[in-house]
Amino acid sequence: MRTKAVRWIGAVAFLAAASAVPVLAQGPPPGRRGGMMMGPPLQLSSPAFQDLGTYPEKYSCAPNGTMDPAHMTSPPLSWVNPPAGTKSFVLLLHDPDAHAGKALDDITHWIIFNIPADSTGLPEGVKADAPASVGVQGSNIARQPAFFGPCAPPGPAHHYTFELYALDTMLDLQKGASRDDIMKAMDGHVLGGTVMVEMFHRTSMGGPMGGPPPQH
Repeated sequence: MRTKAVRWIGAVAFLAAASAVPVLAQGPPPGRRGGMMMGPPLQLSSPAFQDLGTYPEKYSCAPNGTMDPAHMTSPPLSWVNPPAGTKSFVLLLHDPDAHAGKALDDITHWIIFNIPADSTGLPEGVKADAPASVGVQGSNIARQPAFFGPCAPPGPAHHYTFELYALDTMLDLQKGASRDDIMKAMDGHVLGGTVMVEMFHRTSMGGPMGGPPPQH
């Protein structure tokens, strides 16, 4: 199991790509523009698992044996201590240990933006047709605006990384926006953030409907 330094590296890599304010994993948030420090740090948690713990199979691709996100269940998440001035949140779930087709980008399992500022979490089982009162979903690895469960093959566990960002604006983007477009729109608007990492790999081989096993 990696240390919290791994979480820091993952968060920095994401925010460097977006040219946004770097964040610390479950630590003190960055200061406001102008140097004034914020209050208590933004923190992300789940009643279904612990930070740096084992990710439950229930919320992966494994229980249903299909690659269809419509049959996958997103986990419940909650957060506290949003920075003053927060207008919306962005939640990203990605796998920094996997790269589709040898691409430089890692695997985007879920990204949801324009989560209302008064929200304190996301319920279990957010669907692709979730209302705007929940948030607006961008495209995942399957190019669908929905949650795609972790699906690492048997072997070393992958570090599935949840990143939550508090923004001082709503993003002018449509459902299905790409992760790149969302990160670009976040540029200069991040008030604070936090990271939570979960370990997961499937316990048996075999892909959906007898096909080759997925690798993410």
